[in-house]
Amino acid sequence: MYLDLFWAFFKIGLFTFGGGYAMLPLIQSEVLSRQWMTAEEIVNFIAVSESTPGPFAVNIATYVGMVTAGPAGAVCCTLGVALPSFLIILLISGSYQRFRKSRLVEGAMGGLRPAVIGLIASALLSIGKGVFFPSGSLIFPPEFFVSAALFLVILVLALKKKHPVMLIGLSAAVGIAAGYLLNL
Repeated sequence: MYLDLFWAFFKIGLFTFGGGYAMLPLIQSEVLSRQWMTAEEIVNFIAVSESTPGPFAVNIATYVGMVTAGPAGAVCCTLGVALPSFLIILLISGSYQRFRKSRLVEGAMGGLRPAVIGLIASALLSIGKGVFFPSGSLIFPPEFFVSAALFLVILVLALKKKHPVMLIGLSAAVGIAAGYLLNL
């Protein structure tokens, strides 16, 4: 089990460019296909991972490992997701300065940027479906209206450059209140 956890997150770390959000489609695919968690649990862990200090990818890997196989599983997933980046940066950091003006390197970077945006958009759609339609039905449940209203308020506040900690706190407070009121 530990080797499976390490290997799954090593592949995620190795083949994802663009940070934690770009990793979400791979994380969802690996975790769901192996039935380590449900789609709803993944959405919940994404919210927790985003709300806690530290890199998003490390947080989500740690949570998945902890839930799946306890503290040793958390260590395996965390090492798995972080090790590829560490090794790649170690290998290219010395030579990047020399080759950064190379047309080949500039072309590769130019090609990676749209791919990263596509991966983030894919994650946004997948997670958005789980947030706005938690039951999987396209009929608008009460949670849809709470989520949509909160999304719009947070979007407006973010565009007004409000501090992210305030946005996270507001989201948590509204989520707690809505969860309590909707489950009465």
